[in-house]
Amino acid sequence: MGEKVVAGQFDLSDRQRYRDKLRRNLTGLERLLAEKRFDRPRNLMGLEIELNLTGSDGMPKMLNAQVLERIASRDFQTELAMFNLEVNIAPHALGGRVFDRLAEELRTSLAYADRKAGELDAGIVMIGILPTLDRDDLVSSNLSDVDRYVLLNDQIVAARGEDFALDIDGVERLTCSSKSIAPEAACTSVQLHLQVTPHRFADVWNAAQAVAAAQIAVGANSPFLFGRELWRESRPPLFQQSTDTRPPELQAQGVRPRTWFGERWISSAYDLFEENLRYYPALLPICDDEDPLEVLDEGGIPKLAELVLHNGTVYRWNRPVYGIADGVPHLRVENRVLPAGPTITDVIANAAFYYGLVRALAEESRPVWSRLPFEAAAANFDAACRHGIDARLTWPRRGRYGGTTEVDAVSLVRDELLPLAAAGLDAWGIEPADRDLYLGVIEERCRRRVNGASWQVATFHRALESGLSREAALAATTRWYRELMHEGEPVHTWPVGLPEPVPLG
Repeated sequence: MGEKVVAGQFDLSDRQRYRDKLRRNLTGLERLLAEKRFDRPRNLMGLEIELNLTGSDGMPKMLNAQVLERIASRDFQTELAMFNLEVNIAPHALGGRVFDRLAEELRTSLAYADRKAGELDAGIVMIGILPTLDRDDLVSSNLSDVDRYVLLNDQIVAARGEDFALDIDGVERLTCSSKSIAPEAACTSVQLHLQVTPHRFADVWNAAQAVAAAQIAVGANSPFLFGRELWRESRPPLFQQSTDTRPPELQAQGVRPRTWFGERWISSAYDLFEENLRYYPALLPICDDEDPLEVLDEGGIPKLAELVLHNGTVYRWNRPVYGIADGVPHLRVENRVLPAGPTITDVIANAAFYYGLVRALAEESRPVWSRLPFEAAAANFDAACRHGIDARLTWPRRGRYGGTTEVDAVSLVRDELLPLAAAGLDAWGIEPADRDLYLGVIEERCRRRVNGASWQVATFHRALESGLSREAALAATTRWYRELMHEGEPVHTWPVGLPEPVPLG
C-alpha cells in the first residue's frame, strides 16, 4: 500500500461514497478489459525487498528516517516500522542475463545503503523476521512517522475494536496481545512482480497460487519471533493475526481475514478485484475526484484510485495489481510469498525459480489447477510455512491415473518443479548460464535440506548447547547471519554454528 495518503477522520457518508466509487471503478475495470485497452505483452518483472536495520549487537535500530536521509535515493523508502526500509528495483525485461544484472544492482544498492547506515552505527539485515525483536520493539510509537501507516493502524484498530491476539503454535507456542498493528512490521518480505496481459492473468495467478507452498518450502527464513521458535516461515500467521480486523465472534462466523490465501481458482483478474469489494469493508475511504466512466467515455485511461487503494488493504499472498505506465494500463501479479534473504544470490535464485515455474505451469495443456483442489493448495501453503524444507505436500500424480499424492517438498521440487522451472526460463529467453547457476542454488538446498530457517534454527541450538542464554544465542545467531549475508555465499554453503566462542550471556 505505497500510495500517498493524508491523515484525517472519516464519517459515515465517506464510506458510502467510497463504496459507490469502488463500484464505478470496478465497472471501469470491466470496460477496460472488455475493450482490450491493456498493454501488449512486455515480459516485464520487478522486485521489492523489505530490510531490517540492526546495530552491531544484532538488535533492531529505530533509525529508518535518518538512514533514508543519508541514502538519499528514490530506490529506498520507508516501511511500517522505524527499523524497516524497502528497496525497489526498476522493472526489467525477462530474458538474457537479467538475473545477473539484478544481482549486481542489488549488491551495489545494498552495499551503499549499508555504508550509509554504518554512519549511524547501524547495518542492513535481509531476513524474514529479525530474531532479536522483542515485544517492546513492536509498539505503535515505533511505527514510521508517515501518515498512511498511522491512519492504517488507526482504522484497523477501530475496525477490530479490541487488542490483537497473537497465538502461534509451532515448535514452541507464542501467545500475546498488541494494541496496534506494529507486530506486522516484523514481517520483511520479497515481492516479485510480473506484468501480464489480461488473457494470461488467470493462468499466471493460478500457477503462482499452486507453487506458493514450494516457494516457502525452499525459501523459508522466519523461524523466530519474540524469542520463541515457531513455524519455519512464521510471517504468514503473524501477518494474518496482526492485521486481523475480525474479533473472535466474526472469526467464528467464517468472515474472511484481510490477509488471505484465497478460496478458489480464478478465470479473470476481475474475479479478485470483485472479491475485494464483495468481502472487505473500506479501511481508508479516501475518494479521488476522477469519474472513471467519464474518463473512459472521453477516450482516456482512468486511475481507478479507490480500487487501487482498497486493493492495497487486502493482503493476498498473490495480489492483482492495476497500474498505468506511459499512459497505458497494465496488470501485474505481485507474488508476496517469500521472506527477505538470506543473501542476494538466494533472493535471485528464489526469483528465477518462481518466474520459470509460473511460465511453464501457465502454459501446460492440462494445468495443475485443473488437477489440484484449491483446498489442497491452501493446505500445502500452511504445511510449508509450518515445516519449511521438511514439509510434505499434496500434488497431482503424473501419468494417466490422475488423482493426487503426498510427496516430500524437496522431492517434488527436485524431480518435477526444477525441470519445469528450467523450461520456463528457456521460454523467457534466459541465458543457460544464469538458468543453471540460480536453479542450481535451489537444487543444492533440496539436496542438503537446508534453507535460511533451518540454518538459523541449527545455529541457535548450537549456541544454546555452548552455554549461551536464549537471548544471547539469538543475538549471536543474528550477528553471524549478518556477517555471512554480507559475504554473499548462498545459505546452503553456510557453516552451522557460531564462528568462535562468545562470552556467556
